[in-house]
Amino acid sequence: MKATEDVLGPGYEAIELPLENDTEGEVVATLVRRRRPGVEPSRRAVLYVHGFVDYFFQAHLADFYVDQGFDFYALDLRKYGRSLRPHQTPNFVQSLSDYYPEIDEAVRIIREEDGHGVLLLNGHSTGGLVAALWADRVKGQGLIDGLFLNSPFLDIAEPLVMRKVGAGIARALRRRFPLAKLPAAVSDRYARSLHRDHEGEWEFDLAWKPLPGFPVRAAWLAAVRRGQLRLHAGLDIDVPVLVMSSERSVRPKPKLAVADLSSADAVLDVAHMARWAPRLGRHVTLVRIDGGLHDLVLSPKPARDQVFAELTRWMAGHLPTP
Repeated sequence: MKATEDVLGPGYEAIELPLENDTEGEVVATLVRRRRPGVEPSRRAVLYVHGFVDYFFQAHLADFYVDQGFDFYALDLRKYGRSLRPHQTPNFVQSLSDYYPEIDEAVRIIREEDGHGVLLLNGHSTGGLVAALWADRVKGQGLIDGLFLNSPFLDIAEPLVMRKVGAGIARALRRRFPLAKLPAAVSDRYARSLHRDHEGEWEFDLAWKPLPGFPVRAAWLAAVRRGQLRLHAGLDIDVPVLVMSSERSVRPKPKLAVADLSSADAVLDVAHMARWAPRLGRHVTLVRIDGGLHDLVLSPKPARDQVFAELTRWMAGHLPTP
C-alpha cells in the first residue's frame, strides 16, 4: 500500500487501508506513520487509537514516543477524520468489532512489513474500550506487548437508572432505526476548552472534530453498551495494562468556570474507570492525574508532564527490551 505525505506535514505518512464495503458503500481506514529519525530503524512501535468525535492530531504525543525510541503509528478508524467519506454517517458503526479489521491490518503492517519486535497499543476514550476488547480477542498470539488506556470509555457517565434507560432505548431502536439520533452528546464546552481559537491551546480540524460533536446514533450506543457489558463481565488481557484517568470528573454546565473545566474530565466519570479497570486482565496499573482533562495528553502542561512521566516509568518497567 502506497504511503503519501500526511496532512500533518513532513515526517508523517498516511497509508489508506481499503476495507470491506458496508451498507453505506466504500469503507477505508487510515494509518498514520511517523518513523524515528536515524539510520537504524526502531524495533519498538506504538499504535494509537482515538476516541469518539476525534481523530489523530496530537503531534506532541508522537514527539513523546519518538523521543522514547518508538516509531509512531495512529489509526483514523473508519468514518473518522482522514477516513471519513461524504457518503458516510460520521463515526457510525453497528458493532465495535467492525473496527477489528483495521486494527488487524495496522498491526500486520507494523509487525510484518515494518519489522517491529515490540508493540504498545494506546487507546483513548472509546478507542480505549475498542483497544481493550481487541486485545482480549487476540490474547495468546503475541501481537502486542502492552496496553495503555487514556481515559477509557468503560461505562456511560450517567446515574444507574439513566444508563439503563438510555441503553434500553438504544437497544429497542438499533434494528429498525439504527441511525436514530439520541438526545445524548458531548457538550461543546469540552471541545472549546481544547481549541486554540476558543479557550484552549490546540489546533485541530473542526470538520473532523466539530465543537458540537456528531450525533449519537442508536445502533452505535447499543454497540458501545454491549462492549462495556462484555468488559464488566471480565476480560483476560494477557499483557500489562496501564489505565490513566483524571483525579476527578466535572459536569460541563453553562455557568462552570473555564478553570474548572480545564482541570478535570468533562466527558466521562473517572470513578467508573477505577471501578472497571481490574476487569481488564491480571496485570493492571491505575494512575490518577491531578488536573487532567478527558484526553490526558491535551491537559495543561503540569498535568501533561505528569502523564508522560508516569507513562515513561511504566514502559520502562513493563515493556520488553527489543
